[in-house]
Amino acid sequence: MLSRSCLAGLAVILSVASTPARAMVCMEKSMTLDEVADAIGAQNGCESAMKLFQDCQLTASGDVRLGAAVEKKCEADFMPGLSAARKQAYQREMRVCDRKYRNKSGTMYLSFTAFCRAEVAQRHSQRALKAAGPKAR
Repeated sequence: MLSRSCLAGLAVILSVASTPARAMVCMEKSMTLDEVADAIGAQNGCESAMKLFQDCQLTASGDVRLGAAVEKKCEADFMPGLSAARKQAYQREMRVCDRKYRNKSGTMYLSFTAFCRAEVAQRHSQRALKAAGPKAR
């Protein structure tokens, strides 16, 4: 009887342990992935969005969502005034990131790709802000 209840307890513990986490600790509080992505989008600029991404990274597939939020935030700094040639160069750099880990298995490689893409967007944002001068910041 005791062994049966121990087995039942063990089954419950294992089932709870195997369910994916719905929240993560970020900015010293428990947040869902969507809340972190929203917080990234609410940042004042690309640099702070990237910092939050780095601070809250999962090193798993969830980073794809967070990286996309950083890309969107950074692209706002340079996409509107980008020439066709510069847009193609940007898209080419993004494709390099997409190809870099495509033959690797594991969710950490999705995270690496998300960071690569976010870093490309961040570099383009930095260049655009530097070219625009102090008024753009």
